[in-house]
Order: sequence, then C-alpha cells, then structure tokens
Amino acid sequence: MSDAPIRPVSEPAVRLTTMAHGGGCASKIPPGELEEVVSTLGGQQYEQVIVGLDDGDDAAAVRIDGDVAVLSTADFFTPVVDDAFDWGRIAAANALSDIYAMGGEPVVAINLVGWPRGVLPYELLQQVLAGGLAVAQEAGVPVIGGHSVDDPEPKYGMAVTGTAHPDRLLRNDAAVAGLPITLTKPIGVGLLNNRHKSTGEVSAAAIETMTALNRDASRAALAAGARAATDVTGFGLLGHLFKMGRASGVGMVVDRSAVPLVDGAAEALRDGFVSGGTRRNLDWVRPHLTVGSGVTEEDLLLLADAQTSGGLLVIGEVPGCPVIGETVSGAGVQVR
Repeated sequence: MSDAPIRPVSEPAVRLTTMAHGGGCASKIPPGELEEVVSTLGGQQYEQVIVGLDDGDDAAAVRIDGDVAVLSTADFFTPVVDDAFDWGRIAAANALSDIYAMGGEPVVAINLVGWPRGVLPYELLQQVLAGGLAVAQEAGVPVIGGHSVDDPEPKYGMAVTGTAHPDRLLRNDAAVAGLPITLTKPIGVGLLNNRHKSTGEVSAAAIETMTALNRDASRAALAAGARAATDVTGFGLLGHLFKMGRASGVGMVVDRSAVPLVDGAAEALRDGFVSGGTRRNLDWVRPHLTVGSGVTEEDLLLLADAQTSGGLLVIGEVPGCPVIGETVSGAGVQVR
C-alpha cells in the first residue's frame, strides 16, 4: 500500500484566495524594492560561499568539500488557489524548484506556516500540509518538522536543503552571448490565478503546470551542458531575463511568438485579469527594454506576468523544450 497522502474528498466552504491581499508569487515584494532592502546584507566575505546574494540566484551555495556544495533556500506565499491540497502542492513544487534551478538535488524540506488560528480550522491546514507532502514524496524528499506562527493571512511554503557539485551549478551570472534561450514551462499562470481569485473559476491547466516538478528539466539542462539558469517566478519572464543578463553582462533577445502559453492565458489577458505584481514587474524592467514594431503593451504584460512555480529559463538548448530567444552582446532585454 502506498504511503502517499490521500486527497480529501471535500473541504470547508471557504475561498482561501479571498483571505490574502495577493496570491502566490504575485504577493512578493517588487524586485526593485526587494533589491534595495537586501542590500544591507551585502559585503559578507566567506571563502566557503560559492553563490550568495550578489546576483539574486535561486538558492545559496556553500562548499562543504571539493565535490559537494550545500544549497539552501526558503519560499512561501499566500494562497494561490482555493483548494487547500492544491495550494500545498503548488507551494512545495515552487520551493523545491529553487534547488532544481541551481542544478541541485533536494535532500530535506521543512514546512513554513502562517495560519489564522481563530478563523480557519486546523483540518484545512492539514490538507495544505498533505498537499506539500505529496509533492515532496514525488520528489523523494522527506519533510521533517518546520515552523508556524499565528498570522492574519494564511501562508505556506518550505525551506529546502539540497546538494550539487560545485563545478556544475546553474547560475544567474554564467550566461554568455551567442546561445539559445530555452523555457521549460509555458507562462500565463499569473493571469489565470488572478482570474481564479476574482471569479472562483479554476484552471486545471494552471494547476497542472504549477504542480509539475522542475526536476527532469534541471537534469536535462545539466546533461546538455548548460551552466546558466533560473526559474521563472514572481518577477515574470522579462524580470528574470533582465536579472540574468545583468548578472552575466549580456543582452537577452526574446521572440514573443515563440513563448508558450498556458491554455486560457490569452483569454484571461484579454479580459483584464492582470495583477498588480505583473504591472510592477513591467515598470521595473521597462527602462531596460527595447521593443520591436508590432509588440503591444498586452504582449509586454504577458511577458511580465508574475508566475508561481514556473519553469526553468535555461541558457542553452534543452531537448524537447521550446527555444524562445538568444543571448547577445550588449545589455538589456529586446522583445521582437
């Protein structure tokens, strides 16, 4: 008999997404503001730190010995869907993705919980944790303990520890000019999540995308010889392209027509379900954008859409995944 958690048949009639000001990675502090805040942590010098704060990588990397680096990350957010079990699955996949985005393998996870104990029943929290455990078990990662606080807004995620070879990391600062750019998942889940929050309409395609592990994509990128990658989350595709290009000293060119979309995302954009986080992403990147003729404001909003548990953005080709552009000499992001 399997030890995997069993999905509950029913749950209390409560819409979790209505209990938070924002949902999923769209609830993150905007990128420009965040960089200013964390700048106070700069200047730390430790010989064993391979990847730290400088370039906004997905996880920290610390060398333990010649062949092993320990990766460390934490990620949590407010409800992105109303189904508690699915929220747990999405949050766990999103947290584990930080390790995969660095070219590592997760080893252990612990839960991070904020819960309005006087408002929502603990049975609902159990479903959230069961969803997180289900995805962790799919990844082969034990979930051992965690930390919780009484919080007016529900929040859930994980702190994850992983390992990687120090010389085979996928980093933000390792992109070079003249290589293709690959995206391993379609974008547009932010639009669909915002529609879900506004109307209650569930997108099965968005949930499928957000709960899919980036494990196979990470392994395939390493096998193909990639050295630069990140995962596409709250800063949107344009934001993550800009961050990687800035860290590496290269320019990024993206072909908007080559970027895959989640089913229903174009319709959600047409109907105006654009989050505030997406608009802030575009405002942050806009000074560094060069936009080709025929590229509309709606195109840019779609490319800036705040993703939750998005795919890997890999410099190099990954078999079976679409190439969406190329790296070039120069700076900034070109959209054509």
